[in-house]
Amino acid sequence: MTATTENPATTGTDLYPTRGATEVATPRQDPVVWGAPDAPGPFGPGDIQAFERDGFFAIDQLITPDEVAVYREELDRLVTSPEIRADERSIVEPQSKEIRSVFEVHRISEVFARLVRDERVVGRARQILGSDVYVHQSRINVKPGFGASGFYWHSDFETWHAEDGLPRMRTVSVSIALTENYDTNGGLMIMPGSHKTFLGCAGETPKDNYKKSLQMQDAGTPSDEGLTKMASEYGIKLFTGKAGSATWFDCNCMHGSGDNITPFPRSNVFIVFNSVENAAVEPFAAPVRRPEFIGARDFTPVK
Repeated sequence: MTATTENPATTGTDLYPTRGATEVATPRQDPVVWGAPDAPGPFGPGDIQAFERDGFFAIDQLITPDEVAVYREELDRLVTSPEIRADERSIVEPQSKEIRSVFEVHRISEVFARLVRDERVVGRARQILGSDVYVHQSRINVKPGFGASGFYWHSDFETWHAEDGLPRMRTVSVSIALTENYDTNGGLMIMPGSHKTFLGCAGETPKDNYKKSLQMQDAGTPSDEGLTKMASEYGIKLFTGKAGSATWFDCNCMHGSGDNITPFPRSNVFIVFNSVENAAVEPFAAPVRRPEFIGARDFTPVK
């Protein structure tokens, strides 16, 4: 049975206050899995239970080595294209000036658009979210060796709620590795179980905050005290795996990644699915919406 809840977009209620004068921890008000645990799809019932418990689920091989080669070739084409580099959807490293991320990649590239529509991918999102889904955000992340910077600890939902206007925690992400993830090259770290607590951050959102935050997170960053408490309670899981592996994680997981100072690159494609029943409204804690290539306003279901 799909969970039903009031929609704060229509009731005027903000269930997850953030960006105020102080940092506030709020218990999660939403289900983790919105669909029936035994709903048909690529996830088995045990997988869904593990996702609900931990807030994530890792898959050793979501796509085959041959498919990895296709996506790697497309990634290389995009990050070396002068046209793509000049596009506002490309974000560059502050120091090296190399491309760090390319957003809305499923609209730029038909190769990645096919991946979004792949039942192994979108089917899992429908199982977790209990409805049709649309792409709230997609991007390729490029983390070359010798100094590519990491992403500081954060909850994606905190940003998507504050700056994009997503009302509920009915959003899920998948990170698919296109290079091997070692324990040394800046891999994804998640605090298991942290998705059950929303940490509302202190401090107002500057106008056009996204221009800075996509390179270096500032607004929406938890305090050292808050992170220490969560890490002590939940611990930290580091994800490693071959190219083709994937990690699904809940929108409210506290996560981050370190710098990559090894010679070994770490690249991935990152897709965010949101329920069509959780369409974005006006931002809850920002003066203006972020651009649509970062927070979609086209709620057309993936088919």
